[in-house]
Amino acid sequence: MFGKKTQQSPDLTSPENVKKSQQVYARIVSGECEDATAELNAAHSHTDQRD
Repeated sequence: MFGKKTQQSPDLTSPENVKKSQQVYARIVSGECEDATAELNAAHSHTDQRD
């Protein structure tokens, strides 16, 4: 709790982020996506930062 950095999550409900998620979803459904988590993180510039 103390001394840890908090990470602010992006607003996934904004029209821009919904569109990004829909594009990744389309890739998942079509079978083009090999790693959904990695693609969603990349689409939303979300990195795994554990300090």
